[in-house]
Amino acid sequence: MADSNYDSNYILEVKHLCQSFTSGRGKKKITVHAVDDVSFGVRPAETFGLVGESGCGKTTTGRTIIRLYNPTSGEMYFNGRDIAGKMDKDLRKYLTDNIAMIFQDPIESLNPRMTIEEIVGEGLKIRGVTDPKEVRSRVVSMLRKVGLTEEHATRYPHEFSGGQRQRIGIARAIITEPKLVIADEPVSALDVSIQAQVINLLNDLKEEMGLTILFIAHNLSVVKYFSDRIGVMYFGKLVEVANGDDLYKHPLHPYTKALLSAIPEPNPLTERTRQRVDYDPKRDHDYSQEKPSMVEVEPGHFVYCSPSELEKYKAEIAAR
Repeated sequence: MADSNYDSNYILEVKHLCQSFTSGRGKKKITVHAVDDVSFGVRPAETFGLVGESGCGKTTTGRTIIRLYNPTSGEMYFNGRDIAGKMDKDLRKYLTDNIAMIFQDPIESLNPRMTIEEIVGEGLKIRGVTDPKEVRSRVVSMLRKVGLTEEHATRYPHEFSGGQRQRIGIARAIITEPKLVIADEPVSALDVSIQAQVINLLNDLKEEMGLTILFIAHNLSVVKYFSDRIGVMYFGKLVEVANGDDLYKHPLHPYTKALLSAIPEPNPLTERTRQRVDYDPKRDHDYSQEKPSMVEVEPGHFVYCSPSELEKYKAEIAAR
């Protein structure tokens, strides 16, 4: 049953999500706020990119959504259902049926003692498909869909290249026909030439199966190509959310500008003299008097800023 707090425009809605981890005891006790008051929504059949440097909380956000971690606080809704509550058998089945994850490391995420048929077919068995012939048939069909063959079903993960292993991980994720796929840096461990193949495969599967994808990455070039909308994270906070083209053409937050300026250009002549943007939060923001919040500065473009920064961003927009 749909929750009254849920926005029906989104298949996934995250509100004020916080995720912290505590280690040590007594005076040595340390709490790390990996995700700090993050809110965003993902529309049906779109790809929402979540970008930022390593350690900014991207992966933790994805793993909290699929409930590999229990959220410290905040709300999460999938198709109107609250998925942030107590993890019982019913909620676990609901998440298994509707959300799948593609992991970053195609080596560590595959069990070396299981054949590819066992790995890819495991999700079907969890969902109650017990007939070996049906499992085999659906596994082979899915392997072909991701560019592998029937002969690959009897092999083990160590017999494959990194790109092939990631195709196996994709097949495992989508064989149960989930509505949402969380792709956690699925190409970062692959060669550049193989990255393009895997991204194109995901794009084709998205169109063919009507998938909604939360695409987590730190490579802004990849995210630009693949995502409809993009959220930029910095130290556990979401600092800017916009349509992909708008974010790249007209970034507003200084951290987003710094990230974009770090993307190398293919022309060595312009690359040598190009001006990089440096981001220093202590220098670029003064929140001692005014507190920041996520504000819609123009339709569909949100920035984490103070009231005075908002006026500056509006002036920047007007001057285009």
